[in-house]
Amino acid sequence: MSQSSNAATISGQKTISREQLLALKKEMNAKALTKRRIRTGGLLAGNIIFALLILLPLLYAVSIAFMPSGELFTTELNLLPKHPTLQNFQDAFVNVPLLRFIVNSFVMAGSITIGQIITCSLAAFAFSFLEFKGRNVLFMIVLATMMVPGEATIVSNYLTVGNLGMLDTYPVLIVPYLTSAMGIFLFRQFYMSFPISLYESAKLDGCSNLKFIVRILIPLTKSAIGAMAVYTFINAWNMYMWPLLVTGSNEMRTVQIGISMLNSVDSQSLTMMVAGVVIVIIPSISIFIVGQKQLIRGMFSGAVKG
Repeated sequence: MSQSSNAATISGQKTISREQLLALKKEMNAKALTKRRIRTGGLLAGNIIFALLILLPLLYAVSIAFMPSGELFTTELNLLPKHPTLQNFQDAFVNVPLLRFIVNSFVMAGSITIGQIITCSLAAFAFSFLEFKGRNVLFMIVLATMMVPGEATIVSNYLTVGNLGMLDTYPVLIVPYLTSAMGIFLFRQFYMSFPISLYESAKLDGCSNLKFIVRILIPLTKSAIGAMAVYTFINAWNMYMWPLLVTGSNEMRTVQIGISMLNSVDSQSLTMMVAGVVIVIIPSISIFIVGQKQLIRGMFSGAVKG
């Protein structure tokens, strides 16, 4: 009897120990989950606060764009318009041919983007897959041009296009920027992640270089193309010095110059000028929001091989 009672006691102790262990495990999991939720909530709250601080100037600019001039120039701090109006946007289109400027910027930025994707991908293909004498030296020279500021060559470029009779035309806005060392470097780093056997196999099957680029490389480099497109379009859209120098008529001006014209003496209005700025930044912000994943993926995908 004593042995059986001892066995029952030991069995009961084992049963209690297992239940306690399960309860302790659940308690630890609950504490870990609570800590994780608190940490995640804290990070989210911090990100929201920093995002609001960063976006505050932009949000205030949007508020000013809908604000009558009488509400802006007061002693009161008006963060939001009391009587929202679209008159500022209408005045921006009436005082300067802003719609024409937007069309010109779209033509310039779109052409530059397409041109750089084509030329940079072809040059990167040559530096990645083709074997020719002085390939590495030539690539280093291309990269060295990234250290030359644009202001150092703007005068010589202006004299060149002036002698060619290209001033105040679309070609003068587009042709000098149809390629870039940054684009060549980006595509080359991406192409270097592909094995050379891929190109050799295609050549054995009778695939030409152009067909290899169109049918094999381009489908595999969509992320790099997306990153290049977003980066190039935003830079071309925000270009100011070169369009100001080579264009002289309203038919060829771009939006960045048009915004400065809104601040002229004859049509000086801060709310109207801010409304024009809001109109101008909408395309670049929209393209960045749509293509931000492609931009980040394309910038980092070529950094890791394999």
